[in-house]
Amino acid sequence: MKNKLLSACIAVLVGLGAPAMAADCYADYKAKQDNPLRLHYGVAVVNGQCSKANARNELSKRLGAKGWTLLNVVSVFGPEGLAKRKDSAGTNFLRF
Repeated sequence: MKNKLLSACIAVLVGLGAPAMAADCYADYKAKQDNPLRLHYGVAVVNGQCSKANARNELSKRLGAKGWTLLNVVSVFGPEGLAKRKDSAGTNFLRF
């Protein structure tokens, strides 16, 4: 009986941790502004499905609200890819 209860508790705790891990999605992207032409490379958090299509949808809206046009999503990745992109993104690291 104790083993079944312990197993059930562990299953619940593992299940509670799963959504937090699934939310760790990031995308690196390229964007532009016109007049004068300005380009930037950035890294952003992606909510929901961790896919390029979802990242394009989210980032187009976020960047557009600040006067930027999304050119492309380079890739989507988990937290393990943040450190190697931080220097390249500079001030646009997790900005949008």
